[in-house]
Amino acid sequence: MAEFLIVLEFKHPFEVKKNLAMTTHKQSFNSSETYVVSQELQLAVEAAITLERPLLIKGEPGTGKTMLAEELAAALGAPLIQWHIKSTTKAQQGLYEYDAVSRLRDSQLGDSRVNDIGNYIIKGKMWQAFTSDVRPILLIDEIDKADIEFPNDLLLELDKMEFYVYETQETIKATQRPIVIITSNNEKDLPDAFLRRCFFHYIKFPDAAEMAKIVDVHFPNIKPKLLEQALVRFFELRNVAGLKKKPSTSELLDWLKLLVAEDITPQVLRDSNHDDAIVPLYGALLKNEQDMHLFEKLAFMARRR
Repeated sequence: MAEFLIVLEFKHPFEVKKNLAMTTHKQSFNSSETYVVSQELQLAVEAAITLERPLLIKGEPGTGKTMLAEELAAALGAPLIQWHIKSTTKAQQGLYEYDAVSRLRDSQLGDSRVNDIGNYIIKGKMWQAFTSDVRPILLIDEIDKADIEFPNDLLLELDKMEFYVYETQETIKATQRPIVIITSNNEKDLPDAFLRRCFFHYIKFPDAAEMAKIVDVHFPNIKPKLLEQALVRFFELRNVAGLKKKPSTSELLDWLKLLVAEDITPQVLRDSNHDDAIVPLYGALLKNEQDMHLFEKLAFMARRR
């Protein structure tokens, strides 16, 4: 019985701290005028902050993964430090880079700056996040674009929130743990060791009701009938078998902007036999010739039927 009471006393402070942190965050991160947050995504953000682990976000392109970091920073009033990953990006660049070429050039010119090697240390995004006066949001965007070893090269730094600068022989430690948001388009698998250190969330593609809420944020005055028919055609197109790239949320918003600008009527969208004006507008939704040819073929077959 005594052991049982000890367990209760151990768990209680943690639960109070956890509930307090999550309650506080719920009050500060909700849907905004420009971004709709699902309950599942909200809980994922809260869990990652409570666990002090990076939040790994996956989902189709155009589902708002990058915008999540921007909206979270705005909601918390925190600085946003963005590290956009490319195929040539190395993990070391996120920590720092030593500009030996500039130092050699300055030494040849007799510049006194060469006496301090710190003048040639270029701080990376993680260094900036670790030394920020205010707890920042660190966005590591599209991590799957880099080499497969890139995530593993950041394991120690993300775990211990520190790294060593060999040139200046100093250790850079995070003054306060940044909130780390990592996005991936699922182009390649990430290492298991890296995944174990993250809290994972997959942003599911919105259904029609959720999409209507997203559209309302961007086009609050759109005609309901036009929106209804546009969403029907949009989801019909997404369900077409054989599409190389399904249209995303951002492409839907572009398409709706064109529909409104061209004053397209709901009747035009409803009539599958209509071939004036509306077909060219699908260029906002379809992004390659293979999908466009497939769409035109299906539309032709529908008209013949």
